Parts: sequence; structure tokens; C-alpha cells
Amino acid sequence: MPQTITKTSKDIVKEAMADVPAISAEAAMGLIGAPDHVFVDLRDGTEQAKTGIIPGAVASSRGMLEFHIDPDSPAHKPEFNQDKTYVFYCASGGRSAMAAKVAMQMGLSPVVNLSGGVGAWKKAGGRLE
Repeated sequence: MPQTITKTSKDIVKEAMADVPAISAEAAMGLIGAPDHVFVDLRDGTEQAKTGIIPGAVASSRGMLEFHIDPDSPAHKPEFNQDKTYVFYCASGGRSAMAAKVAMQMGLSPVVNLSGGVGAWKKAGGRLE
């Protein structure tokens, strides 16, 4: 008997986008290098290597995020233990919205999602390195 999926991936992304504050690529561009913001790239390593990342961003794939945030995890990244605003992004904004929702549930705050992800960033003239 096949599985009965009651919620689609689109449903979950839509809920996350409704729960997580968003920032436009244009507004986010002004935050590059700002001492009170941290950009977090949620794409996997092959995607990051292929296109580059936003300058200064922390690489944290969606699959490792919870371990990178948790200070008691051996995989903890100290960049997540700062009093700053975290700007999450992925390729188009869906994975980062889901990741941001989980990060908020873990107590990371404030967290915002980059609307449209790297696609919107590049379209707005944002630099990748």
C-alpha cells in the first residue's frame, strides 16, 4: 500500500515563509560587511562551490544546521553564538525558509530569510565569491 502524504513540500515551504520574516535582495545587499548581521548559506557544498557564496557568509548546509547552531554539538559553529541578525539564504528561498523556521524554534534570534535566494541576489546585482 502506498504512503498517504498529507502535506506537500510546497505546503511546508509556504508555512515556513509565512512564519519567517523576509528581506529583499536589494535590502540585504546593504548589510554585506555589517557588524550586526551574519549571512548563512544553506545550500550544499557542491552548489556553493559551483556559484560561490555571498561575501562573508557562513556555510551551513541544510542537513547540518541544527548541529552547527547547538552549542553542545561537536559540530557547533561559533558564528551561531553571536548577538546578531542571521540572514538565511539558499538557491531560491524555500530551503532557507524551512531552515530559518527550525533555527527560530531552537531559539536563534533574530532570523530573516532572503527572498528569492541566490537567484534574486544575482538578479539584483549582488556579488558572490
